[in-house]
Amino acid sequence: MRFGEDLLEEISRRTDLVQLVGRRVRLQRKGRVFWGLCPFHKEKSPSFKVDNERRSYHCFGCGAGGNAYSWLSETEGLTFPQAVERLAGEAGVILPVATPAEQETASRRKSLFEIVGLASDFFRDQLRGSVGAAARRYLEDRGLARETWDRFGLGYAPPRNSPLLAWLGAKGVEAGDMVDTGLVRPAEDDRGPRDFFFDRVMFPIADVRGRIVAFGGRGLTPDAKPKYINTGETSLFSKGRLLYNLDRAREAVRRGAPLIVAEGYVDVIALSEAGFPGAVAPLGTALTEEQLALLWRESAEPVLCFDGDEAGLRAANRASHLALPHLVPGQSLRFVFLPAGEDPDSLIRSRGAQAFRDQLAKAQPLANVLWTGETEDRDFSTPERRAGLEAELSCLVRSIRDQKIAAHYKREFDDRLFRAFRQRKPSKSGFPAARRPGSAFRGPQLETVSAAVKRSSLAATDAAAARNLNERRILSLLIFAPELLEQNVEALARLEFHDPQLDRVRSELLNLAGSQERLETAAVENHLVCRGLGLVAERLKSDSRVLTGIGERSDAGSREALFERMRAQLENADSTGSGQLQERRARALAEYLQHGTGEHWDELQRLNNEIRARLERSGNGI
Repeated sequence: MRFGEDLLEEISRRTDLVQLVGRRVRLQRKGRVFWGLCPFHKEKSPSFKVDNERRSYHCFGCGAGGNAYSWLSETEGLTFPQAVERLAGEAGVILPVATPAEQETASRRKSLFEIVGLASDFFRDQLRGSVGAAARRYLEDRGLARETWDRFGLGYAPPRNSPLLAWLGAKGVEAGDMVDTGLVRPAEDDRGPRDFFFDRVMFPIADVRGRIVAFGGRGLTPDAKPKYINTGETSLFSKGRLLYNLDRAREAVRRGAPLIVAEGYVDVIALSEAGFPGAVAPLGTALTEEQLALLWRESAEPVLCFDGDEAGLRAANRASHLALPHLVPGQSLRFVFLPAGEDPDSLIRSRGAQAFRDQLAKAQPLANVLWTGETEDRDFSTPERRAGLEAELSCLVRSIRDQKIAAHYKREFDDRLFRAFRQRKPSKSGFPAARRPGSAFRGPQLETVSAAVKRSSLAATDAAAARNLNERRILSLLIFAPELLEQNVEALARLEFHDPQLDRVRSELLNLAGSQERLETAAVENHLVCRGLGLVAERLKSDSRVLTGIGERSDAGSREALFERMRAQLENADSTGSGQLQERRARALAEYLQHGTGEHWDELQRLNNEIRARLERSGNGI
């Protein structure tokens, strides 16, 4: 049924969203809005806001958000019409009567669900009967107990002669409806309708509401082609838009279980039975964008688990590339690669649940998988090949739509390129491997280069780390003692923060200082949460290196003196221009290590001398 905008607006206006959300989330009023821990991802400090006036909810941590209708869809798996009916009933709004055509469509969908449910009962009975002996042996050999069969609704489709077709027909189900559910193949040529599945162990597939909509069948004979087969596309089922076991896993994930994506039905069942109830699997295809969206609704960082063979690495590479355009702050993927020859089921059966838990603890971030996919078993011994790698990595970065994440990935890949090519082994001539025989360059021997590079690199690293710590301490002090904001607005505005995320915090503090709002720690923290910086603020509050010497200074004079000292240190570092010079020196060093010409060496030494001179003038040394 189609609902008019006026009707939807009336239902929404009469719905108390705070009360609706409060059934699942403990909310606390702060001003005119309510805050709580987000139900869609794990967090320790509230970043989930519910606004009754705007009739919306939003999480500043994972990006989830919507209205009353989407809330019921996300948390209870209701379709939009079902959400409208639920809210209308609670709000006392009378819905218009459906047209005969709409009633017929709804009734038909309901009857199709009922037919699939009948088929599930049939398959379960066959598994436990005399015809299911081979299927029972298969399941027992896989270590699946009979209690597990019941929990997951496992069944068996008998051999040919279409027993399901006959059984459903005896219950009054029409052959056309059986075809529409994907359980029966339609008549063709001189053959009548016949069962779609035969001689297969059956795994029911449910939608997010737990309604069985399709089946996966595993062949029992060595010549079964293919080994696994799913119900075809129907009005109830699209294999690229569902995940096996998601209806069970989503509740477990909301209780704190990790969301784990395995490759097959038995792997999911084995994981669930071994204490990992947040396990799901795609349905016979590579992961799709729709399935990624389903995963991210339930967890900010799902774990994709692959076999450690070549096929598993290819699948991980495909998934990593698929995810890049859809990344948002706080949302990514992690990857587990099992030992060669193992899958979750075999690993758990042979070594126990702890063995898988150990693998889970070593899950790799997305950046690692992308880097490995571009560099594994490849030769980068020539400048052209290294340039080709840089071009490929740049292409990956350009595919990321979120510009802040793209900038972080660019820095990550630049750092990895620098480390990888800096550490190439020297050639027999004693020069870096990048140098070709016969080069006109007659620079210093490798030992001299390495010493200069090491000294330069350590100085740059130490200076950058010290600066970052100072930036963090200043912000932490201002959050801890926000009254300093009013007194030092101009000084804070003059400071240059090199860390982009910390500079965003600085900008928001300046905005808050000029907003005429009362400056209290709670108000500052709420403002940062509302601007999507809640996690950064939490880290600033909890980092012991940042807090050293801040929390003990209880009097206003001591805090002012501490701010002034840290501000002066930061401005002094800026006055030397060392930050930009360090970046230029890092680029020059990378150029030298790649090309190894005399010009690159001379530029590197010129920058080293300039940095040393500036630091000596400022009294810091090198």
